[in-house]
Amino acid sequence: VQLQASGGGLVQPGGSLRLSCTSSRSIFDITGVGWYRQAPGKQRELVARIFSGGSTNYADSVTGRFFISRDNAKKTVYLQMNSLKPEDTAVYYCYSFYYNSWGQGTLVTVSS
Repeated sequence: VQLQASGGGLVQPGGSLRLSCTSSRSIFDITGVGWYRQAPGKQRELVARIFSGGSTNYADSVTGRFFISRDNAKKTVYLQMNSLKPEDTAVYYCYSFYYNSWGQGTLVTVSS
């Protein structure tokens, strides 16, 4: 499966962005889809995950600010990011747990 991530960019602290991850086939199986991020010099970390039943979980650092959702018909998973902070700066990747497949990453820079 091929995953295409988009929506990154430069945003000021407190701003919002919405990332999209579009798949070449349905990826909404029981194992779900995740958004990860990797900041310079740091390990890649799981930010949010959505399962086939619609349940979600989030890293503590983004709970209440980031929201993951999906559109089955469009085979797309979204990550709405609000109240962005400089520490959210990273390359964001989507990941299919079932296919063990990564998107190419999209850079989010939070800076004034």
